[in-house]
Amino acid sequence: MLKRIVNWLVLLPIAIISVVIAVANRASVTVSLDPFGRELSPLSFTAPLFAVVLLAMILGVVIGGFAVWWKQGRYRKRCRQAESELATARADAERLRQELGRGTAETSGGPLAFFNRPTA
Repeated sequence: MLKRIVNWLVLLPIAIISVVIAVANRASVTVSLDPFGRELSPLSFTAPLFAVVLLAMILGVVIGGFAVWWKQGRYRKRCRQAESELATARADAERLRQELGRGTAETSGGPLAFFNRPTA
């Protein structure tokens, strides 16, 4: 609950500031992707300033998210391997419990009979 409140306290002002900046910066700007051409080139476009800024922010979030996802791949792989090993260990433990249960029902003693003793 506290995390949700903190998120609202942080994200709401950022959203309000973004809207205010967008309304204040509606003028068109020319964005050129050609570093050598000073005139209008086929690699340039005209858009409102707020659209350029918001697009750059969105692109940065997407690229950053992809980079983090890529770097954490080894940890996801380790987690999958650990889950597989855990499932195998649980299956082995269940199989051994069934074997021990069946073995103690057939005989009253045995090498592991002391596990069934009541504790003092």
